[in-house]
Amino acid sequence: MRGLATILHADLDAFYASVEQRDDPRLRDRPVIVGGGVVLAASYQAKAYGVRTAMNGRQARALCPAAVVVPPRMAAYSQASRAVFTIFRDVTPEVEGLSIDEAFLEVGGLARIAGVPREIAARLRARVADEAGLPITVGIARTKFLAKVASGVAKPDGLLVVEPGREREFLHPLPVERLWGVGTVTADKLHELGVRTVADVAALGEPALVSRLGPAAGRHLHALAHLRDPRPVDTRRTRRSIGSQRALGRRPRTDEELDAVLAGTVDRLARRLRAPKDGERGPTGGRVCRTVVLRLRFGDYARVTRSHTLPVPTAHTPTILAAARRLLVAATPEIRDRGITLLGLSLTNLDRDDALQLELPLDAHAGPALDTALDEVRRRFGAGSVARATQLGRDQGLEAPLLPEHE
Repeated sequence: MRGLATILHADLDAFYASVEQRDDPRLRDRPVIVGGGVVLAASYQAKAYGVRTAMNGRQARALCPAAVVVPPRMAAYSQASRAVFTIFRDVTPEVEGLSIDEAFLEVGGLARIAGVPREIAARLRARVADEAGLPITVGIARTKFLAKVASGVAKPDGLLVVEPGREREFLHPLPVERLWGVGTVTADKLHELGVRTVADVAALGEPALVSRLGPAAGRHLHALAHLRDPRPVDTRRTRRSIGSQRALGRRPRTDEELDAVLAGTVDRLARRLRAPKDGERGPTGGRVCRTVVLRLRFGDYARVTRSHTLPVPTAHTPTILAAARRLLVAATPEIRDRGITLLGLSLTNLDRDDALQLELPLDAHAGPALDTALDEVRRRFGAGSVARATQLGRDQGLEAPLLPEHE
């Protein structure tokens, strides 16, 4: 393990909502909810009433009737993110972006020119507030995992250093939900074993964790509970998933309507997948995906996730759409029985397309030629300039918001 706490985890606070409050003075210090059908973000004033990301909009408004509900403005959030990441990279070249609103920064080599990590983090927070107008929390530790936990504990608008000699003292009293990778399902399994804190996880032992959670998750949580996380800040790390979702209301939807929503979502995500990123350009311009994930919320608000892993990573729209349609068709009987209020799609296991070895035939990238031509038309004339015949006369959901997950 590294000897000094030099890894920063910088995480913008309630990012979408903070951008809205920054851009509209009337929203400052007021409860703000971004997104109507599904909560994409909530200000801390709204969170105080129990409003949470991914919550149903109706439920959120019932919890906080005074909240101001605003539609998402993805272009504004992207612009704000670029401004903040410019500051990150001005502080240190060692930046690993995790999502639109968070990153790891390695500052171990800056001691002589910039001071100790706490001082660097304090200046970083001041610059983000002054130059981007946004609150940001920073956690500092020897490992990425502890730095991320520290920022979560310090929120909102805080700064917390986990000193090397006090790591176990800091981590072990925390609830198991603080462990990276522990969601509701895993937490429930651990609670059934009487495991409530990280200290309980550490005491349980690896064999018991593997038996209950499986080899990968069990070993992962055992390592984290024992402060083992050797991963360095990776400046070449690419975003691992992109996603979009569409709130559908409560009226019944036909198979044709759902297919049109799905196709529009795939078109939009595949276009983003192929878009050049950070100046990189491979054979198709950007990235490829390996796994397609369908997310559904039924009429009773229960959620399910279905996924399909492709044999070869791709950015080819028809290939992605075919996989998504197979997942939707498999879920159709349950949709008919229970109704549907939300349809979402994620493309995961992303990689740069120039990192892949082409398979025979060597013209494997010829297929997306139509995709890239359509991308260019939409770039020049707008997202609605080209549409599928099945979407004519329907709301294509071209401005449907991104999933509220970290991309």
